[in-house]
Amino acid sequence: MPQTRRPASRPAAALLRAALPPPALCGFLLLLALVFTASYTVGAGVGPVAPGMHGPGTTGGGSPGGHDGGGMDMGGMDMNGTGDTGAPRGSEG
Repeated sequence: MPQTRRPASRPAAALLRAALPPPALCGFLLLLALVFTASYTVGAGVGPVAPGMHGPGTTGGGSPGGHDGGGMDMGGMDMNGTGDTGAPRGSEG
């Protein structure tokens, strides 16, 4: 009696196993999510590291946007870049 090869009895299980990522990758992603969650929880519980320190644009006073010119006199320079100083034409000295 000759032996013949039988097809796999569970082709759906083999297809499902091939579609899933490797277990090591799943474990790594689970560990990564766990570490992220723990660090976020600890950070939220501790609060800000430097409460008096503010980022750019969040100063206490000055013009909106946090830019007050730094006290420099621009000497009639046009900040829009058009070159118009507001002086009438022909009055350059």
